[in-house]
Amino acid sequence: MNECSFNVLKEVFSLTYSINKAAVLGSGVMGSGIAAHLANIGIPVLLLDIVPKELTADEEAKGLTLEDQVVRNRSTDTAVQKLLKQKPAPLTHKDNTALITTGNFEDDLNKLSDVDWIIEVVVENLEVKKQVFAQVDQFRKQGSMVSSNTSGISVEAMAEGRSENFQQHFMGTHFFNPPRYLKLLEIIPTAKTDPEVLQFMRKFSEDVLGKGVVIAKDTPNFIANRIGTYGLLVTVREMLKGGFSIGEVDSITGTLIGRPKSATFRTLDVVGLDTFIHVANNVYEQVEGEEQKVFEVPAFMKKMHKNGWLGSKSGQGFYLKKGKAILELNPETMEYEEQKKLKTPGLEMSKQVKGTAQKMKALVYSADKAGKLLWDITAPVLAISAELLGDIADDLLSIDQAMKWGFGWKMGPFETWDAIGVEKSIQKMEAEGMTVPAWIKEMLAQGYSNFYKEENGKEYYYSNGEYREIIKNPKEIDLKLLKKQGKLLKKNSGASLIDIGDGVVLLEFHSPNNAIGFDIIQMINYAVEETEKKYKGLVIGNQGKHFCVGANLAMILMAAQDDEIFEVDMVVRQFQQAMMKIKYSSKPVVAAPFGMTLGGGAEVCLPTAHIQASMETYMGLVEVGVGVIPGGGGNKELYIKTLKEMPKGIEFDLQKVANKVFETVAMAKVSTSAEEAAVNQFLNKADGISINGDHLLYDAKQVALAMYEQGYKPPIREKVPVTGETGYATLLLGAEAMRLSGYISDHDMKIAKKLAYVIAGGKVPYGTEVDEQYLLDIEREAFLSLVAETKSQQRMQHMLVKGKPLRN
Repeated sequence: MNECSFNVLKEVFSLTYSINKAAVLGSGVMGSGIAAHLANIGIPVLLLDIVPKELTADEEAKGLTLEDQVVRNRSTDTAVQKLLKQKPAPLTHKDNTALITTGNFEDDLNKLSDVDWIIEVVVENLEVKKQVFAQVDQFRKQGSMVSSNTSGISVEAMAEGRSENFQQHFMGTHFFNPPRYLKLLEIIPTAKTDPEVLQFMRKFSEDVLGKGVVIAKDTPNFIANRIGTYGLLVTVREMLKGGFSIGEVDSITGTLIGRPKSATFRTLDVVGLDTFIHVANNVYEQVEGEEQKVFEVPAFMKKMHKNGWLGSKSGQGFYLKKGKAILELNPETMEYEEQKKLKTPGLEMSKQVKGTAQKMKALVYSADKAGKLLWDITAPVLAISAELLGDIADDLLSIDQAMKWGFGWKMGPFETWDAIGVEKSIQKMEAEGMTVPAWIKEMLAQGYSNFYKEENGKEYYYSNGEYREIIKNPKEIDLKLLKKQGKLLKKNSGASLIDIGDGVVLLEFHSPNNAIGFDIIQMINYAVEETEKKYKGLVIGNQGKHFCVGANLAMILMAAQDDEIFEVDMVVRQFQQAMMKIKYSSKPVVAAPFGMTLGGGAEVCLPTAHIQASMETYMGLVEVGVGVIPGGGGNKELYIKTLKEMPKGIEFDLQKVANKVFETVAMAKVSTSAEEAAVNQFLNKADGISINGDHLLYDAKQVALAMYEQGYKPPIREKVPVTGETGYATLLLGAEAMRLSGYISDHDMKIAKKLAYVIAGGKVPYGTEVDEQYLLDIEREAFLSLVAETKSQQRMQHMLVKGKPLRN
């Protein structure tokens, strides 16, 4: 576990309770996924499941019996092995399985006396769960947390008959699948849950598990699944009523309105129709009236279920892939047809409008059939969200957060309502005979026209006749809010410098995709200079979709195609100089990468005094994919960073260091997590990893302050030992073998030669110590020579147009 994570754990553990070890009961996809997430953050986990009743053919062939431990633990052992193969990966690194101990319910329940949190994830059957908890109550230690990951069974009912101490420490903890990636955690207390226990679990879940927590009521499917499933079924109902196709619905219910790219039916294929029907039926059996009618699963979906057309897991569902074509199901004929998209004047107009809120407003009031469909699937969701307020959650903020964190909506129901206009939409609803909850009319009558408002740099939500301030975790730094509070110090088209308090400033990239151009380079120089003069430290980070996807490729390509290589040379020189300014700043510069941190984005991070990465950081030098090599100092810095990880005072093989860096850059390796980025040497032992992405900037700021307080001094400029000519020859041996075997093209080989020359340090004797500027010069020269190549320009163009590499 990295130092930052450990400090967070210490802070949380300073409370009355602590969680140093956990147990997960049930090793299915969800149970093993929760166990993996706990292991990712450094918590040892005991994973238990039932003992098999029959031997497999393989076990029989080996002469095993039902009494052998390897058979008795088969369920959990198999689950752990599956974790290594699943996509997306539940583990941030394969070695994290070492923190998962397997066992079974018959032999190992006594080990529950040694754990601090027991999470039940067995079959969704109340009686089965009660039997499990009766056993847990016998073996758990007093004061240990117990929770159920149920997606809809009554939490109160599960705890009936259990000991008083059990009930005080019991609650629902509903993770969303996959647990590593989806932010939402619904915590459902019972009437007997100790408030201090609830407070601890909320803080622990935010600060250590990295979750967005909402407190839900003990009602069918809680918050997100109740609203989300209702919305999906309303969409299906309106599709059938309006005669729309599955593809047409998906073409307007995805990113266009701030929902995931998978929209409606692709989402259902990913979730699995069997899972969805189970969730829908759970509500159907427990509610009445109009809501119950919506939760009745349509006949064609029941037929799909009977046919085994469950979605991705069965190879077909609402969509079927045939060769390269993706076909959509016709609900009437139950045949697969060519995929359709909805095209209307209103849709075309909405594409010209900026921002999700404005697009939504333009679309729902559009008079064409796309507008009518969107209105008909949006209005009922808004109405049911308002109607259920108080039943499923205490406040509208929790409902909005649940939908954003659990279903990936950009705007929750009440934020959507504000976007389209509360008064205008209610008039339209009532004109169509819809019932609007009385509390909303009372709100409007009081003169409150929105569910949310901003005032004096603070955010508020409406609740019971007044606006209440949105109280966030102190570790959440909101850059948009800081700008509204007047903390913006300087801005250009690509970046801003923001005062984030306590003597620390933040450099925010905000160009398209945060791609690095001349404007960002200018702001880097300004930010470092200002920090050195007036501040304690500088954080480089932002709150966009990704940290930075690299350099402005379009700008480089245009200059290269116009034979203006001197312009590219100037930009690359300035970028290199800016990176050296970061490295040798007299004040600490801390990078806070997250998401895609590619090419130039990685190059910005490498020279900083410290990298505080989000757990979900996908970092790599990927320039070979567009026909060039890193040109901003990335090769040099990755090589130096790898050198620094070598043991001090012990002789090591310099060639192995060069080989590792060459392989990482030549293969354009991109980490699938921050932990893997450390394996690839982009992060070292001193760098940190933040589990909760919302706390990333706070953590980076604290590191900058700590470094300043400890009397930070920039690194001393030192010469760098290189492998030279002999190392260059060694690096090329492997590349040449791949070329002769047909794995790489002649142009790939040309790129490999340039890269090998740079990493080896040119034509100098093995072990020569060279200056950093020398390495920057040969790196820049290699970059520029490749930029001028026609085949490299073709690769750049292909990436810009198609979004994927060209192998030419």
